[in-house]
Amino acid sequence: MRVKSLLSVAVLCIAMGASALAQAIPDVKLVPSPPGQAAIQLGGTWDKTANGPRYRDGKWVVVDYGRPLLRGRKDIFGTASDYGKFVNADAPVWRAGANDTTRLTTQVPLEIGGKTIAPGTYNVFVDLKPGNWTLVLSTQPVQEKFDPNDKVRLSGATNYDPKFDVLRAPMTVRGVDQSTEQFTIGFVNVSETTATLVMSWEKTGATIDLKLAAGTK
Repeated sequence: MRVKSLLSVAVLCIAMGASALAQAIPDVKLVPSPPGQAAIQLGGTWDKTANGPRYRDGKWVVVDYGRPLLRGRKDIFGTASDYGKFVNADAPVWRAGANDTTRLTTQVPLEIGGKTIAPGTYNVFVDLKPGNWTLVLSTQPVQEKFDPNDKVRLSGATNYDPKFDVLRAPMTVRGVDQSTEQFTIGFVNVSETTATLVMSWEKTGATIDLKLAAGTK
């Protein structure tokens, strides 16, 4: 009888363990190209306080964008005369992401490619050529919700008009060995006053340097 009881307990423990392992598939609610954000602070300083080091007076530089995935696709940017056509989706420039128009917001004047932009929010595009990417910042108005009848305001890169460009600057483009599945924008080599903006997707990476504009405190 004692043996039967021990066996019953063992079987129950095994069943409970198996039940715990066999969880229900979790519900993941993401759009196909989830939103992403890259952010840094420039111009701040670290002060010694009684409670330890404290960072103060830093100003934000933020990029909000959509992050498409490859999902098995190859040569996402295309080759030769077809370079950029797929990601551009019939627009003359790439929205540098997916879904809504990519936006760069800065609380400080920035120098990019030898040109200075004032604090504000800018649309971000890339003019794609094989081995030759150009970063484009624009102040063109943006639709809050897509309206196919609106032929003036932006939705992604749809309706892009170069007359609103405030900056065009060449990026450094390179091939990389490892493939990045999800399009990524980030900042690297960040100092108190400088940083490098990086865009990576599949086996292509592009960078451009930025810094606080001269005279910025």
